[in-house]
Amino acid sequence: MTTDTTGTVARDGEPRPGGPADSPFVRACRRRPVPHTPVWFMRQAGRSLPEYREIRATVPMLESCRRPELVTEITLQPVRRHGVDAAILFSDIVVPVAAAGVDLDIVPGTGPVVAEPIRTLADVERIRPITRDDVPYVDEAVRQLVVELGDTPLIGFAGAPFTLASYLVEGGPSRTHVKTKALMYGDPELWHALCGRLAEVTLAFLRVQIEAGVSAVQLFDSWAGTLSEADYRRYVLPHSTAVLSGLADDRPGVPRIHFGVGTTELLGAMGEAGADVVGVDWRTPLDVATQRIGPDKAVQGNLDPSVLFAPWPVVEAEVRRILEQGRAAPGHVFNLGHGVPPETDPEVLTRVVALVHELSSRRADQS
Repeated sequence: MTTDTTGTVARDGEPRPGGPADSPFVRACRRRPVPHTPVWFMRQAGRSLPEYREIRATVPMLESCRRPELVTEITLQPVRRHGVDAAILFSDIVVPVAAAGVDLDIVPGTGPVVAEPIRTLADVERIRPITRDDVPYVDEAVRQLVVELGDTPLIGFAGAPFTLASYLVEGGPSRTHVKTKALMYGDPELWHALCGRLAEVTLAFLRVQIEAGVSAVQLFDSWAGTLSEADYRRYVLPHSTAVLSGLADDRPGVPRIHFGVGTTELLGAMGEAGADVVGVDWRTPLDVATQRIGPDKAVQGNLDPSVLFAPWPVVEAEVRRILEQGRAAPGHVFNLGHGVPPETDPEVLTRVVALVHELSSRRADQS
């Protein structure tokens, strides 16, 4: 017997009807029949919404992530406006490493900046384990959101060990990741110690969210596409697997999504890390991605965010193409191939949601 995210008891992982565990989004993640293709957008919580910018005008990013009332409001905004099939927790991938004792800040226009980049084993050992008591604001926000969202599922998330390690080694965002790769190649023992510690922090952070009631989780490996497949398998895959497999052992009924950018050549390896759903960026057609990932995983994606700025007939044609290619997968969650650009017209996102629902509902009725 297992317990689904609504708290109802289920046999063999099958949720009882109703609630977020029986939503189109969760059903698609579990490769089960859906009334329509579910849709949500990465970075939908904030970014393009004027109501978000109004809230954030005087509140720094990290502080906003630590205030449950703000997290709740920002997370709910795109659900109200767009009618998406899932909410994603408003947070940032560096929140858990800050809670683990790393001195960092999120600088407007730059991103996370680390005061003392990782260089030695002693630096790694200063990254302490975290528990719920280190991120009580996340626990509180998730619990509030579960009540507010009702049958709409909430997605929790975290940054993958490689992407977090890159920020900590580089000291901030990087286009080349030279320092990251220099450490990875030059001192593999230190590299694996760092990623192993970050995997522990990430796993604990996701467990807090799951215990508080999220219906699914997504592991973002934003920078993994900078690696070859051989390097990914040697230096990254074991640590992402530790996170995703750890969650599977804890809560097998909570779907796990794994996403990276520029990962066309890595999709097969990423599919081996233990997720139920593999996110695909806009570079790879979903039917091709499904061949690489395998028939036992759902896919998520993959409208090019730049298409949102094209005339509506172009947007509509691209949505139709992606829905058609997504039929090759045993489950499809419609999304962008990366995050919502901040300049996006929110009305376009609302229209995309409605179009996905209309087209996929019509197809479901005909089948």
